Amino acid sequence: MPQPPAHLAIDFATGLIAPKSIKPCDRGLFGGVEFAPENRANSAPLQAGAALLAAMLTVALVATLAAAAMWQQWRGVEVEAAERARVQSAWLLGGALDWGRLILRVDDDRQADHLGEPWAVPLAEARISTFLTAGADTSDLGRDAFLSGGIADLQARMNVLHLAPQAGAPPQEAQQSRQRFARLFALLGLPAHELDALAEHLNKAASALAQPAQQGQAALAAPMPLRADQLGWLGAAPATLAALLPHITLLPQRTPVNLNTASAEVIHAVTGIDLASAQRMAAARAVRPFKNIIDAAQAAGSAQQQVRECPAQWCDVRSSFFEVQGRLRLDDVALQETAAVQRGQGRHPPVAVLWRQRQPLTGLKQD
Repeated sequence: MPQPPAHLAIDFATGLIAPKSIKPCDRGLFGGVEFAPENRANSAPLQAGAALLAAMLTVALVATLAAAAMWQQWRGVEVEAAERARVQSAWLLGGALDWGRLILRVDDDRQADHLGEPWAVPLAEARISTFLTAGADTSDLGRDAFLSGGIADLQARMNVLHLAPQAGAPPQEAQQSRQRFARLFALLGLPAHELDALAEHLNKAASALAQPAQQGQAALAAPMPLRADQLGWLGAAPATLAALLPHITLLPQRTPVNLNTASAEVIHAVTGIDLASAQRMAAARAVRPFKNIIDAAQAAGSAQQQVRECPAQWCDVRSSFFEVQGRLRLDDVALQETAAVQRGQGRHPPVAVLWRQRQPLTGLKQD
């Protein structure tokens, strides 16, 4: 009788051939077979491994969901803190602007504006709590805030709007304005052709603003700048603009230069006197501010005639346009807000805001 293969066995009771690892079933119907108990024992580790893997996947999923929830919560807290800092910064810088407007409004000496008045005293950096009354609640800030600032006279600088010809004005007036700016360019060592280009583009922008162009002609002219630092729109080179900014401004109307606050360079450019005489005027007004043009002319010494002949649209001792600057340090946030304001006429006049600019600061000294 032929023998079965080595891995098979014959059950002589039933006549069935089955693998050696499978034993005949004594109770199975139709002579069926079932796995031996030792085979069921071998499958137990596989089931335990699958259960462990499922548990590990569950734990990983729960941990991922928990981490995502914590990140969302942290992000929400950070966004809320940033928004709170933004609102507080805007509130504090707005207060600095209101402080500057109040100082300018209560200025009683309207005969002349000079550097000896309260508005010209800069505000050194101080804690916000020093501005509050005793016992005031500062818990809303939740942190230390430091504020500083100051007010500058915009009419201490030459208004570049004079370079744009005025409607109805005689031609020689525009020529004289060009000569005054030419003296400033020469003193600062700037090329004269850049002055010509600036005047040309400024004239085009002012004309386009005064008379809206037709059929797309406005695209041929650059937009009229709002501030002096935007004169780069009109083609001013960055180096030239950086040298001019301490001495020029851009205001919505033509304004004279305040000889009480102008630098010696500006006085030289406006009046045509030599720089040494302009420096003598600046030193004399520090002792006794000018009450009128005659006082300023007397301080010029031998050049007083030129000061006396300075037109009213170029020389004065009063100002109506100022720049209010506030600097805020709140934790690791440092901001600066600059605003141009116009003071009206009369006693306690209104002070209107022309524009505001806010920008971050870097390099401030930390306590």
